Amino acid sequence: MRKRNKQIILRLDDNEHERFLRIVKKSGVSQSAYLRNLIKGLIPTDLPPPEYHKMMNELRAIGNNMNQISQKAHVLNVIDSKRYDEAYTLLKAAIIEIVNAVNRPRKIERGM
Repeated sequence: MRKRNKQIILRLDDNEHERFLRIVKKSGVSQSAYLRNLIKGLIPTDLPPPEYHKMMNELRAIGNNMNQISQKAHVLNVIDSKRYDEAYTLLKAAIIEIVNAVNRPRKIERGM
């Protein structure tokens, strides 16, 4: 049995429907998921530009290279481990923050 078994009929004119389809397509989620997010008070973010994925892959590759360098340097005892580990932690945190900023839905601001 379906978890979501309630249906809502929504009537739109041609312009509203076209606009709805455009904004849903920009978000990359289904129409139902888009509306469920709105009900939760969230506006789905638009899909990031294609360059975003390339940049994130480069940042992850840099992080992987840093990790490999760190392992080798620790073995040879030729690195300030504390400073290096702090920098690596900052890089990982920055990547997470960028991903969240681009992908996480925004709260709907309600004017009072």
